[in-house]
Amino acid sequence: MAKKVGVLLAGCGVFDGSEIHEAVLTLLFLDQAGAQIMCMAPDMDQPHVIDHTNQSSMDRKRNVLVESARIARGAIVDLKTVNAEEIDALIVPGGFGAAKNLSDFAVAGPQAKVHPEVHRLLNEMVEAKKPIGALCIAPATVAKALAACHPKLTIGTDKGTAAAIEAMGAKHHSCKVDEICVDETHKIVTTPAYMLGPDIKHIAVGIEKLVKKVVQLA
Repeated sequence: MAKKVGVLLAGCGVFDGSEIHEAVLTLLFLDQAGAQIMCMAPDMDQPHVIDHTNQSSMDRKRNVLVESARIARGAIVDLKTVNAEEIDALIVPGGFGAAKNLSDFAVAGPQAKVHPEVHRLLNEMVEAKKPIGALCIAPATVAKALAACHPKLTIGTDKGTAAAIEAMGAKHHSCKVDEICVDETHKIVTTPAYMLGPDIKHIAVGIEKLVKKVVQLA
């Protein structure tokens, strides 16, 4: 029977949502692995809207669920309707939205607050002993949500971000872009992706390994 894997999106676009290359590669490798995919996102307004041509702030409103539906080709559900019983695994692509919309780590660092529904689902997954994958900066949100578990994870080699993650109670493991970090105890798999890059062909290697490991653990 096909594994049902949730993909938690955070908008559309690297600077204020989910990183599109990371999200699409995740969907591609899940499809190739024969998984059934459920895309989800929180129904909320973005705190920041960024013009991706020049990275400047825009005075506009955008909804995370509506923007995420662009990546999911419309097949998306509101995060609040999903629980761990419905899925066998969960993967969170990176992009600033993972640290602006799923939590406020991009602004608050170790004092970050995690979106309540994100916090709930991540903890449900750990309690159910179901695997979680996180890419790029998304492990920072996972680290905060699961601080009581002291998870082992990676965002690559950035010392400042690694220190912030450890300040939240997690254990950081340095990784190259084509590597994954596996917390066998909590079934958490992470990879640096565009925290290191530099190109889509490089991040694809680590993401494929992550997807395969998450599906295997499920």
